Amino acid sequence: MRSAALRRMTTVALAATLGLGLAACGGGGGAQESVSWRLAETHPGDYPTTQADKWFAEELSKRSDGRITVEVYPDAQLGEERDVLEQMQLGSVELNRTNANLVGEFVPSWKAYGIPYAFEGEEHFWNFLQGEGGQAKLDELSEMGAVGLAYYDSGARSLYTNGKPIEKPDDLAGRNIRVQPGSITAEVVEEFGGSATTMDFGEVYSGIETGVIDGAENNLPSYVSTRHYEVADNLTLNEHQRVPEVLMISQSAMDQLSEQDQQLVREVAKESTEVQRELWQEEVAESRKTLEDAGVTITELDDKKPFEDAVAGLKERYAGQYGEFMDAVEAAKKQQ
Repeated sequence: MRSAALRRMTTVALAATLGLGLAACGGGGGAQESVSWRLAETHPGDYPTTQADKWFAEELSKRSDGRITVEVYPDAQLGEERDVLEQMQLGSVELNRTNANLVGEFVPSWKAYGIPYAFEGEEHFWNFLQGEGGQAKLDELSEMGAVGLAYYDSGARSLYTNGKPIEKPDDLAGRNIRVQPGSITAEVVEEFGGSATTMDFGEVYSGIETGVIDGAENNLPSYVSTRHYEVADNLTLNEHQRVPEVLMISQSAMDQLSEQDQQLVREVAKESTEVQRELWQEEVAESRKTLEDAGVTITELDDKKPFEDAVAGLKERYAGQYGEFMDAVEAAKKQQ
């Protein structure tokens, strides 16, 4: 399935190679020296974001006739996501794929992505990301010296714990839940009735195993790829957030290129979104099967209203703070 998805996108990409590649070579008024960049990725090599990273790197090298080469470093080889964001600002890493929640520590307006239940579903979410609202958020990355290239799918975030399954917010009382550093999610968990604990992604498994925390919240593929279900075997599909992944490049790296090659980078990145989204859907289905085969207790919620009600005040407060964002979210709803 995955190889078929990649082949289809590569066939489309090849059709554009001659026109865009030659345009990149011919622009700027002279020969351009080659560049070699590093792309930091937290997830393992077979994860949808990592595969999309690799597709982006391969296509970019191909269409630039080897002038632009990108090496992908999966499994947090270059550090956890927050560390890499700092490295980008220092110029030691050129490209990064990260979760939007973490960007909020560097660009405060990006915390808006953590507003609970901001999006009604997948269609609403992607209408926003691919419209004016999503582009406006990418433009804001200039505040941290970066250029936003593309969004990747990260699905919906839900709760998973050991011990008693979570069926309603009250079930989180006395439970410590890991959340991403610098995100609104800590407040979401607190409003649900739990206790939020900030912890790097790579420490979650041992944190649950040793009892430091009782669980965490994430999407299904991350829950499976990290094998967190081995130590927290209750999943509650409350889907409190839809937060995108973002592929970005440092402004200093982008400035090394001619205008034509900058456009090439943007074009290939946007095409990689479709590769990643298709791979993501396949991964979600495979993850669900893995969890069912492993005997994980999956709690489906016919009515998410108790969870929505628990964070209604929080949502209203942040909607007031990020009014422009929520206006764009509302406008995207009308496009459905």
